[in-house]
Amino acid sequence: MDKFEIRVGSVLFTLAIIFGAFGAHALKGIIDEQSLATFEVGVRYQFYQALGFLILGFSKDKLTFNLRPISMGMLIGLILFCGSIYAISLKELSPFSLSFLGPITPVGGLILILSWIKFIINSFK
Repeated sequence: MDKFEIRVGSVLFTLAIIFGAFGAHALKGIIDEQSLATFEVGVRYQFYQALGFLILGFSKDKLTFNLRPISMGMLIGLILFCGSIYAISLKELSPFSLSFLGPITPVGGLILILSWIKFIINSFK
């Protein structure tokens, strides 16, 4: 068991629940339907990754490699991916142009994908 992944997963789960409730109740009627749907995509992926962190944390004793660099990549990827999705979906509420965030989303997604691929490769060694 690794407390880092369990703690990160627990925090991500808690925040995903808060963000999901915020989107469903506070944002409804404030932002358009497409932006709300985009926000919900961020919440969904955050839930998926939170579950992944918890599974990795509880499985740590079965792994033969250092999970921390992979976990850090996953966390950075998630922050970039979901963070940019949240910000882009709330652009209507911002007085600033957030168009620069568009390219950050796929970079965050790529980091997430590469982190999981690294996990898969390491698990076969």
